Amino acid sequence: MKSILLDTIAGRKRERPPVWFMRQAGRVLPNYNALKNSYSFREMMADPKLASRVTLMPVADLGVDAAILFSDILVVPMAMGMELKWTDSGPLFPTPLSRFESPVKELKAAPEKLEYIYHVIDEVIATRPEDIPLIGFCGSALTTMCYMLEGVSSNGNFPNAMKFLYSNKAESQKLIDAISEFSVHYALKQIEHGIDVFQLFETHAGLIPTELYMEMFLPSVKKMADAVRSKGLPFIFFPKGFSTGMESITPELCDFVSIDWQMPLAHARRMVHPEVGLQGNIDPRLLYAPQAVIAEELEKLKPFFKDNPKWILNLGHGFLPDTPFENAKFVVDWVKNTSW
Repeated sequence: MKSILLDTIAGRKRERPPVWFMRQAGRVLPNYNALKNSYSFREMMADPKLASRVTLMPVADLGVDAAILFSDILVVPMAMGMELKWTDSGPLFPTPLSRFESPVKELKAAPEKLEYIYHVIDEVIATRPEDIPLIGFCGSALTTMCYMLEGVSSNGNFPNAMKFLYSNKAESQKLIDAISEFSVHYALKQIEHGIDVFQLFETHAGLIPTELYMEMFLPSVKKMADAVRSKGLPFIFFPKGFSTGMESITPELCDFVSIDWQMPLAHARRMVHPEVGLQGNIDPRLLYAPQAVIAEELEKLKPFFKDNPKWILNLGHGFLPDTPFENAKFVVDWVKNTSW
């Protein structure tokens, strides 16, 4: 495939950085919001034609250089045996695992519950533009475990999950191992159906001390990376809030690492192993600004690209729900039309 994203990941210098956005297939798009009038989030995810349409919608509407599978990280705990409800205030696990002394014993994995996702991938591959790679993904062990233990996402500090982690380290490790094993299976099935790149989302890496993350969770990341890369696919790791832990990011762990908006790209480049490419790290709130201000900030990225062509332009987290569509489109058009 001729793709600016895949070329950049492979280290082939291009005339500009590739651009795509985390959470690009969703509420920022008017066409997506129109679909929401007729279908629920769960209905759109479960229908291969609808989910494929939403997956590719940002390519047509925004002009991004890659599609990312329209799905959710919480499909993994659901397929591991947890009841999951989609409510107006967010996803809910009615029976959080922190209630149990040994959470793993409460799980009954049913990998067949993910079959519909592979049908979505098949449909995307059959209908996408020929130069658009498909990014598959899942949540990393800490982030997934937090939702499984807490039950809700309304408290971003996950107090019950953190209490369980610190008071039941051995049982937590068993849960980490179970999530990792299932996630590897899920990633390999996505690869089998034709994704081109895999990204692991560790949205809550900053919840715990770096040393504890490296001890308990980094081995799981390495396991995921090894499985994905054994099939010849590039592996992107997004550890939001990892701070000084970025010094541990080496080519053995990932091909690219996604940088959050709290860390300057130049700082990240000094911390991360030089062979690992960078992705990021525009503050999603910048897209609320007037377009002249957005252009000024994007202009500041040109010197970085000149010295670091192995870089994917992205946000430092996902789109915020009320991000103006015209500003998201402005960023893509600016990246494509400016002289780098």
